[in-house]
Amino acid sequence: MDFTLSNEQRDWQMTARKFADEEIRPISLARDAIPTAHETFDWEIVKKGSKLGFRTMAVPKEYGGQGTDFVTQALVMAELARADSAISKTFSQNWKWSHLISASCTPEQKARFLKPFVEDDTYLLGKGITEPSAGSDNRLPPAGDAKAGLKLRAERRGDEWILNGEKCFIANAPVGKLFFIDARTDPSVPLKQGTTLFLVPRDTPGFRIGKVFNKSGWRFYQNGEMIFEDARVPHANVVGEVNGGVKKAGGSGNDTTGGDIFGDLELCANALGICDDACQTALHHARTVKQGGQYLFEQQLVQLAINRMHMLTEALRSFVLRVAWEHDMKIHSCNAGLAMNFSTDVVQQVTELYMDVRGTDGCLMDQHPDKLVRDAFIWSHLAGDTVQRMKVARRLAH
Repeated sequence: MDFTLSNEQRDWQMTARKFADEEIRPISLARDAIPTAHETFDWEIVKKGSKLGFRTMAVPKEYGGQGTDFVTQALVMAELARADSAISKTFSQNWKWSHLISASCTPEQKARFLKPFVEDDTYLLGKGITEPSAGSDNRLPPAGDAKAGLKLRAERRGDEWILNGEKCFIANAPVGKLFFIDARTDPSVPLKQGTTLFLVPRDTPGFRIGKVFNKSGWRFYQNGEMIFEDARVPHANVVGEVNGGVKKAGGSGNDTTGGDIFGDLELCANALGICDDACQTALHHARTVKQGGQYLFEQQLVQLAINRMHMLTEALRSFVLRVAWEHDMKIHSCNAGLAMNFSTDVVQQVTELYMDVRGTDGCLMDQHPDKLVRDAFIWSHLAGDTVQRMKVARRLAH
């Protein structure tokens, strides 16, 4: 394989690096330190990045986006995450669901929703599946159990669907303008046979946002509660077939289209950016700080830690680029899931080693190492848990 970057890919990478260094890094620690969850968000950084294409770069060119390939997207995610993982995720969350719109929506739906998304710098996307009593069983539902998984109901009345229930921990919920929503349209059958996917704008009657969740990591990235009380969604907003929502969303395990496939690449590319930041900062610290009359880098334990940090990071980089290239070549494998699991282990090991290199100041709450460790811990809860590893193992067996 030739991983030489094209001129266009290099241009996107350098643009993202410049934006990360000049716009994101100067505000990162200050935004993270704000104690109130909804106040950590900054619309100005979103608007600035949007004008450079970081919000719409996955939208096909025929709909006004940049139509970038997966390798380019992985490069940009890593560069933005090198300055702040949560801000990078705020942008790439839109690419995930842009992919799903492009892959699964009708031409009429694409025209109706992609046009305002491209034109509005404050138009963010999200998807609601997790509920207070349904999380892991949405991803790996027990076979034949109609009660497992999400409970939000959708009942058809004429040309509308009436939605009742709630979602929680939904990305971009407090700030988004359009959401994909999974709902049960046939509760008598298991999740995969009785779920429909809907496009739900923020101003839908009967739909409102509840509380904003205050997290230890990814503080800029907004996660909130969604409440549906006789919310009226037109039938024209059904994505794909009624009762075919899980398959349409990429949840069938085939890894061929949709936002869920991009999600694995998104997470491992973002983790790569955190690792790059940790490696770069640890090396600078070791070269410039003295202890006992010697620079820290002269200590063998510090050298071993920095070696391991770089070794793991470069292994992850190779995995990320391979998965991105496979996506571009439409090669379908389990590598995306494996890379995402690998990134969970790597990002946590690398950030912990970084904290070790920093020594006593690495444990202070107002320091850079603390933020990276808290951000890295998020991976255990959104991607690298036991259920996800079991899911990938089952794919390998088929």
